[in-house]
Amino acid sequence: MNISSICNALAQSLKRVVQASFGRTGWLIAAAIAGGSLLPAAPALAQDVARVAAEPPGLKPLATRVTGRVVAQADGALLRQWPGTYFETAFQGDEVFFRVGAGDVSLRLSVDGDAAVPLVKPAAGLYRMSKFKRAGEHRLRIAVASESQGGPTVFGGFLIGGGAQPAALPQRSRQIEFIGDSHTVGYGNTSSGRDCTQEQVWATTDTSQGVAALVAAHYDADFEANAISGRGVVRNFDGFAADTLPQAHPFALLGKSGTADNAGWQPRVIAISLGTNDFATALHGGERWATREQLRGDYEATFVRFVGDLQRRHPGAYIVLWIAAGEGSEVQTEVGRVAEQLRRAGHARVGFVPVSDLSLTGCQYHPSAADDRKIADALIRHLDAQKDVWPAGQAN
Repeated sequence: MNISSICNALAQSLKRVVQASFGRTGWLIAAAIAGGSLLPAAPALAQDVARVAAEPPGLKPLATRVTGRVVAQADGALLRQWPGTYFETAFQGDEVFFRVGAGDVSLRLSVDGDAAVPLVKPAAGLYRMSKFKRAGEHRLRIAVASESQGGPTVFGGFLIGGGAQPAALPQRSRQIEFIGDSHTVGYGNTSSGRDCTQEQVWATTDTSQGVAALVAAHYDADFEANAISGRGVVRNFDGFAADTLPQAHPFALLGKSGTADNAGWQPRVIAISLGTNDFATALHGGERWATREQLRGDYEATFVRFVGDLQRRHPGAYIVLWIAAGEGSEVQTEVGRVAEQLRRAGHARVGFVPVSDLSLTGCQYHPSAADDRKIADALIRHLDAQKDVWPAGQAN
């Protein structure tokens, strides 16, 4: 069972979860939004993007800076599947090229920090970007906005012609890892309505506008969004069979393919939001927990072990557990209990940030882009209040 088969179940089950977790707030936000499309409006083009039928002679590779988990292929192409991956380069000239490989993907292309241009489900091939707003040196980021549970997609790298030159791409000193479920992915966060088809969920999911990207931008940090919609700590949504997030996390691709070994990835902050799927629905016959008490105990013990493993892998990292749920809800209580157990076990660098009173007007009662901004602001306030999150020289 994957994202395509849980959409309908989500719509009904999350209504019950919202009522239990958020009280009347979740029900009183416009039950139906009149007019408008479920698809976000495209921004005005900052530059021209076009597929190239015949490759111009003399193209040469341009250095690519990758943030996110990838598996390099024999031809140099990069296979990726976790959300939020982004590719960056810098050059001087009036055009740049890049290759897109197989797989449905929604990309956001931003030159010199301008508003991103969407490139949705591009055909495999070579693309040219040109007609920039200003001349001279440029920085380009291509970010993956969509979720790719169905299979990995391929990015083939950047290229320039003879009239362009490579330029230095500044390195960021801060790194933040986000681990979670659909709330971290940005599931349907740009939708203008809650009732979404599978295709509309895919089209309106935008990790580049989600919590991870917003917090990272505030700190000028690189980020990884290692999250999968529908997954939990010990139990996936409605009990469907698949790797839980802790089981999938060590690997570069979903399906336990390739190890996620990257010596250069040493996040100083790890923000985790897990538990919504563990507790969103009632237990069913045949699941390994006979009672909610057993489920809660397994969740707490497994979550504590998972965080302990992360801290051993990234010593010195500050761990912040956050959850978007109503005050006093089961999942908020459980995440708070995990944070307290970690502190009692000697993990002093652990914080807890609950966020409630959200509109939940994204697809199937998920946080909207405005909700993502509210969550990001809560995380930023919490991190700013800590005195030792960043190393010396990286002070807040």
